[in-house]
Amino acid sequence: GRRSAQSAMYRIAEAMTRWLAPIMTFTAEEIWQAMPGERSDSPLFATWYDGLAPLPADGALTDADFRDLLTLRDAVAKVIEGMRSGGAIGASLEADVDLYLDEARLGRYSVVADELRFFFITSTLRLLPSRQPPADAIEARLDDGTTVSVSARRSAHGKCVRCWHYREEVGTSSEHPELCARCQGNVLAIQGQGSGEQRRWF
Repeated sequence: GRRSAQSAMYRIAEAMTRWLAPIMTFTAEEIWQAMPGERSDSPLFATWYDGLAPLPADGALTDADFRDLLTLRDAVAKVIEGMRSGGAIGASLEADVDLYLDEARLGRYSVVADELRFFFITSTLRLLPSRQPPADAIEARLDDGTTVSVSARRSAHGKCVRCWHYREEVGTSSEHPELCARCQGNVLAIQGQGSGEQRRWF
């Protein structure tokens, strides 16, 4: 996952530096000099970068799905910001969020549901059917006219000192009581015990 993210960031930097060069020349030049690999003296002398690949047509998520997820994230962020301004939480990672969606969205995003909390920057994110929202859920209208319900509360779990996520596993390990299960696995991997976290999406 880490190497995949690094590869994506490198390709984005290759393209974006060329795009910026005509309007932010000095900034683009500085980026260009710091980037690894053999390259021309200036991005102004470089050809158009064609290494950006679109999402595969048969992939689990499409461009439209990511646009939809960004809209959903905006709706959740408004609820979390209201909690922050009201003093209920200090940061979005302190929130546990339930997102009530229609059946089509539930089916579409079930494959990535376990990792959506990273995309939404919350400690817990659950996807639930829209027919079950609690009375305190806040409704949000999306760009396509549909309505979703968001229920958020302050997490009752302990905070992991490594990733700052509030998780129920914190305090359950005698060896690493201040770490969540994900960080425990990653620490063991660093020590040569196990393969560590395997993230596929976010």
